[in-house]
Amino acid sequence: MKELGIQAYRFSISWPRVLPKGKGVINKVGLEFYSRIVDELLEAGIEPWLCLYHWDLPQALQDEGGWTNRNIVQYFADYGELIARELGDRVKRWLILNEPRCTAWIGHLLGIHAPGIKNLESALKVSHHLLLAQGKTIQTLREINQDFEMGTIVDLNVVHPITNTEKNQKAADRLDEFWNRWFIDPVFKGEYPPLAKEVGLKPKKEDMDLIKQPLDFLGVNYYRRSLAAYDPSDPLFQATVIQKNTPVTEMGWEIYPNGLCEILTRLKKEYDNPALYVTENGVAFEDNVKRNGEVQDDDRIAYLRDHILAAYQAIEEGVRLKGYFAWTFIDNFEWAEGYSKRFGLARTDYRTLKRTPKKSFCWYKKVIADNGLAFP
Repeated sequence: MKELGIQAYRFSISWPRVLPKGKGVINKVGLEFYSRIVDELLEAGIEPWLCLYHWDLPQALQDEGGWTNRNIVQYFADYGELIARELGDRVKRWLILNEPRCTAWIGHLLGIHAPGIKNLESALKVSHHLLLAQGKTIQTLREINQDFEMGTIVDLNVVHPITNTEKNQKAADRLDEFWNRWFIDPVFKGEYPPLAKEVGLKPKKEDMDLIKQPLDFLGVNYYRRSLAAYDPSDPLFQATVIQKNTPVTEMGWEIYPNGLCEILTRLKKEYDNPALYVTENGVAFEDNVKRNGEVQDDDRIAYLRDHILAAYQAIEEGVRLKGYFAWTFIDNFEWAEGYSKRFGLARTDYRTLKRTPKKSFCWYKKVIADNGLAFP
């Protein structure tokens, strides 16, 4: 990372690694591991950006109901307090949750991610408890150190109607409420989008007051656009996602750089122009490995270039965009996809763990060194 020239590294603490039961007995070896990471980063001149939750929950807490159990709000705040007291003397930038939509909807409604549940009532509880835990933890960390800069991370997709009919537009709006607005409206506006009442979520005022904690910044993960069409067979959304014949990544996601600018400018207009960071943006393609071991990934370079230019356009339009994190430094474990999808700027040989810089690594190194790139 020092060779690449990055100024900040965003990483996540594994809750089970430091508190195997989720509470109680501390695994000191796990804490020391993260302490060494922080020290190594600082020694290399790289600022650590610490995320408290990236989807890995201690099994003991899942056995108690996991995120469907409201007690997890306090458990999570206690875990956050432990990490802040251990690392807060060296870590100043804190991210509470990474993509809560994935935990709630993909893990508890669609059943793709752990714990593999398909139940709307459970998913709604999880979504609310995640936001409560976030608010409680922000309060807790502010009590420890007023100088911490705190944010959280949401993944936002552009949702457009497949055609501009009234029904398709309504379908896109409903998907947008559920995918995008659900986890930002409560934080910035103190209320869920209208769809929440329709599905039976009626939170207490004190809950919404706890959720609406001031943030120093918002992290935005952006990868794709979704195209919605009216579908009366879907009782919840009355919508389905349509795939057009446009370029896609190996994940099957449409490549749509303009969507990043659209998302960032929308946050400016609708959410009082918050300070923003792009905390994830990147792409999985199948690596073209040459005989000499070099990785030719011009498609990844084109993807990153076009999205960085879209971010620049947002800045030109007045967005308070403060930084950009590429996803990701090395090929790694991609959750339900396992090790099958490679997002890295450096290729990982999973047998030997050898890391080989790809062509995109060298390109991105120059972008960092030049603090920008030329328009095509």
